[in-house]
Amino acid sequence: MKQHPSIPQVGAQDPELRNSPVADEEDEDTDVVRQQVPGEPACFFNGTSYPHGTFVASGSQVLKCSYGVWVDEGSSDPRNP
Repeated sequence: MKQHPSIPQVGAQDPELRNSPVADEEDEDTDVVRQQVPGEPACFFNGTSYPHGTFVASGSQVLKCSYGVWVDEGSSDPRNP
């Protein structure tokens, strides 16, 4: 996924701050992760709340908030999609 200027760069997760889990859509454990936070209206990244459907960039990784779980949407590096 190409980096878009409106996608905020949030850096790496700080374990000292509140963070929602990150799951890979193709990962077998994604359903288990979703059961930990069923239907949450927002995701947290370093203590900041982001509403469902929001995209953020963490380094070269693009994440999308999906009901309390960050889902890996791919790379934001156009040279390495």
